[in-house]
Amino acid sequence: MSRLVLASSSRYRRQLLDRLEIPYAWTSPDIDETRRQGEDAFTLAHRLALSKAQAVADDFPDHLIIGSDQLALFEDDILGKPGDFETACANLRRFSGHRVRFMTGLALIDTGSGRHRVVHDSYDVVFRQLSQAEVENYVARDEPYDSSGSFRMEGLGIALFERLEGRDPNTLIGLPLISLCELLREFGLDPLANRQGN
Repeated sequence: MSRLVLASSSRYRRQLLDRLEIPYAWTSPDIDETRRQGEDAFTLAHRLALSKAQAVADDFPDHLIIGSDQLALFEDDILGKPGDFETACANLRRFSGHRVRFMTGLALIDTGSGRHRVVHDSYDVVFRQLSQAEVENYVARDEPYDSSGSFRMEGLGIALFERLEGRDPNTLIGLPLISLCELLREFGLDPLANRQGN
């Protein structure tokens, strides 16, 4: 039986975690993701990632629980999920020809010991110049309403970009696997360990 739990309902995060070939359970945390007054992006990503893991901790004693939360940063705005066609189009029109930073908070809680760690990864996307038709065609086809930044890196979103800059492209999808592997090893679960018989 796996000791690992992903506190997320995101199918994209599950697809990423599947790549590590570690058995895990997943569950959807129920938290309020509203930004608090005066809360900066770093603090917000940290709080939400940890809150997601803490929200399910009581249900999983002696487990390692992963929480993750992603924000898009553009100019002075912290952008969450667009939710609808108009908002997604408006975001992409703003991003055209500009750099957008994505920050992901990643938390790991050991409910057996009470120990936890939170790290942060950022990744930059430089958008090419986009026409109104390109923006609307993209949003209509990929429907990225539940994705920070109004695009899906794992879908047609790659056609929007001039270049990508950062340590781990998985950060764009919402689960920085390089940092996660580092945390898992630190907590005694090596993704490359021999797990025959599990």
